Amino acid sequence: MMETVILDQRERINTSEIQARLEKAAQGGKGIDPKNVFPAEEITEFIDMMQVYEGAMYEISTKLEVLDSEFHVHFSHDPIHHMERRLKSVNSILGKLQRRDLPLCTKSIRDNLFDVAGIRVICNYRDDVYSVANYLSSQPDIQVLRVKDYIKNPKQNGYRSLHVIYAVPVFLSNGEHYTPVEVQFRTIAMDYWASLEHALRYKSDLPDVKLSEHSQTLLDCARSLQNVETQMQNIHRDINGAPRQEEAPVSEGPNPADQADL
Repeated sequence: MMETVILDQRERINTSEIQARLEKAAQGGKGIDPKNVFPAEEITEFIDMMQVYEGAMYEISTKLEVLDSEFHVHFSHDPIHHMERRLKSVNSILGKLQRRDLPLCTKSIRDNLFDVAGIRVICNYRDDVYSVANYLSSQPDIQVLRVKDYIKNPKQNGYRSLHVIYAVPVFLSNGEHYTPVEVQFRTIAMDYWASLEHALRYKSDLPDVKLSEHSQTLLDCARSLQNVETQMQNIHRDINGAPRQEEAPVSEGPNPADQADL
């Protein structure tokens, strides 16, 4: 007797909303140069392209889920605390192209934007960050396009995270399409620090004096958290036999232009 399988009905991209926003851009919206509008004939192509990015995002996240399960079986340890996925919105994509003075078209997106699909992987320890990133990178159908290790080399504001742009094949009726996905690996502590810093920078209307004061405090907190994480990781290493990794994956593909954070 055949087993009945119910497909996982994930929330899909809103194609009608995408079409409406692109049609508005094609008419030359506010702040858009009429000579640099999104071609109306490419709207269907854009929607198809976004579905490919979505497919790539779920391909990577499935691989990560399998890796996490394998760790649990072999080491009684789950390296991944949770994951967050997102596709860039139409406004965000068009805005980024405009800021970089690039044509508003699908070719421009494919050639210049490597963070349309993104996954944030929240791990328990720094060892987990590097282990999961390296195991994912070693899979034969995965290409590593770019690596930025902000854990070993934090940003000036204290931000720490490992950013890797992978390319993964998405199989469609007309063949396979290698598609980039930006994955940010960070620990729980790095994540809640980054969330607060992001809110301070983008979502607050505090006076400049207060912003400067809080920014300095967050920088001090980042250093303190790094020390605490190191101490806790050393304890974890003594009581757990999970792999120890301290190096980021090595980029093997073309080095795409720097992209904004998720």
